[in-house]
Amino acid sequence: MGSSKTKFQLVVLAFILSLAGAAFAQDNATGLPQTPDAAANTRAVPEGRKLKVGGIVVKRDADTFTLREPDGAETVVALTDKTGVKTVRKGLFRRDKPSGVSYILRGLRLEVEGTGNQEGQLVADKVRFDEEDLRTAQALDARVEPVETLAVSTRALAEDNQVRIGEAEQNAQRLAGQLEELGAVAASAGDAAKRAQASADHAQADADTANRRINGLDDYEVVQSVTVRFKTGSAVLLPEAKAEIDEAAARVKSENLKGWIVEVLGYADSTGNTERNRSLSERRAESVINYLVTKYDLPLRRLVQPFGYGDQSPVATNDTSEGRAQNRRVEMKVMVNKGASSQASL
Repeated sequence: MGSSKTKFQLVVLAFILSLAGAAFAQDNATGLPQTPDAAANTRAVPEGRKLKVGGIVVKRDADTFTLREPDGAETVVALTDKTGVKTVRKGLFRRDKPSGVSYILRGLRLEVEGTGNQEGQLVADKVRFDEEDLRTAQALDARVEPVETLAVSTRALAEDNQVRIGEAEQNAQRLAGQLEELGAVAASAGDAAKRAQASADHAQADADTANRRINGLDDYEVVQSVTVRFKTGSAVLLPEAKAEIDEAAARVKSENLKGWIVEVLGYADSTGNTERNRSLSERRAESVINYLVTKYDLPLRRLVQPFGYGDQSPVATNDTSEGRAQNRRVEMKVMVNKGASSQASL
């Protein structure tokens, strides 16, 4: 009894050492663990060569099993319908017992006789194993299989969790990118809103300044008013516009007005955006002033600060080309103080 137990323990130890790390190695196509270097020790049996080998079964598939010999070499054995499997029973009056291929288990020590095929496998003609070795292998299989099943299940769960973690990280990165992009868009919109508000505040300040200046002219009366027109999008004085300015200047000069000032206000039609129209109307007013200064040496003290109203205060509808032409204008007004005499020249 003691020697049987000792033999069983030695076989178990040998099997465990031969399969070290197998339970946690990579899965093969059959789902059973396989040591990474097993393929390097596999013997290729020449086709047609007869061979008899003995060792321990380290891997079992449906139609094949791998036999590891004492020197570490492994042989893949193919099973066929003609393979004879027998359990060798010791004793004078005990005959060998025919067995099925299902008795071939991992950990079973056995001998195989057969012939090599084209794939380098040993096609088994006879398989023989000891009855006591069979019981040892069956006991070992009962203990190892649940552990391997748990290991395979644990590995599959770990791989699935790793995939889920990877997907979660990718989703988090995409979400972070979207949040960053939205933040950039929001910041850009905020900057644009600040610029628009600053432009509006500046325009309002200019308008307030102009209104204060105009309101301070209550003691002046208009003695000459000239309206000059411009082409679409242009601040260049046309010849006819210059002629109208020249006519007004000649009248002021001939009347020898005293205490006179000039108010120049620019306008635009509704074509284009508000900021562009305001800038265009200012340039139109400046064109009239530059003409007066360069041709008539107009003293700047005679000038009310020019202002561009953009498309505000239209004198005609902007729905027609004729109306828009009338709105593209500069209004130049010559005004004198009511208490001043008329003894001066331009």
